[in-house]
Amino acid sequence: MLEIIRQPWHWSIAGILIGLTVPTLLLIGNKKFGVSSSLRHICAMCIPAKIPFFQYDWKKEIWNLFFVFGMVIGAVIANKYLKNPNDIVVAESTKTVLSNYGVTDFSSLMPTQIFNVANIFTLQGFVFFILRGFLVGFGTRYAGGCTSGHSIMGLSTLQWPSLVATCCFMVGGFFSANIIIPFIFKLF
Repeated sequence: MLEIIRQPWHWSIAGILIGLTVPTLLLIGNKKFGVSSSLRHICAMCIPAKIPFFQYDWKKEIWNLFFVFGMVIGAVIANKYLKNPNDIVVAESTKTVLSNYGVTDFSSLMPTQIFNVANIFTLQGFVFFILRGFLVGFGTRYAGGCTSGHSIMGLSTLQWPSLVATCCFMVGGFFSANIIIPFIFKLF
C-alpha cells in the first residue's frame, strides 16, 4: 500500500479531492475554503495591539488554523515517509529553457541553483524571495483572497469577483513566467 502512495499520481486525482473539499466544507458547517485568511487569524490571535483589521472574533475561524496545520503536518509526513525514490521527471523542453537561465540541477523538486539557504542573502535571493513574497502577499490582500480561495471556492460558488481575480492571477502568472522571470535571470 505504501508503494502505491509513493508513486506519482495523475493531477486529476488531486483536483477531484480538492474539488470535493469545497462542497464538504459548505455542507458540514457553511465554511469557505481558503488559506491566506489563516495568516490574519494568527495575527489577530498573537498581536495585542488594537489594530482594527485584527479586531474580530478569530475564535469562530479556528477551524481554518487546524486545516492549515493539517496541511503542514501532511507535508512533513509526505516529505519524511512518502518520498518517491525515483528521479524527478522533467520534460526535456523545460530543461532546455531552464538551462538557458543557469538552472541545471533537477535532482530535487525545487532547483537548487535558486532555492537554497545561501541564496537568501544575495540580490537574486532578495528579488526571488523577499520582493516576490511581498508582491504575492500584497496581491492576496488586494484581491481579497488567495488563488485557492478565489479559484476553487469562489468559482465553485459562481462569484464574479473570484472570476476576475482568477483571470488576473492567470494573466499575472503567464506574464511573470514568460517576461519577468527570464528578465530577472538575465540580470543575474
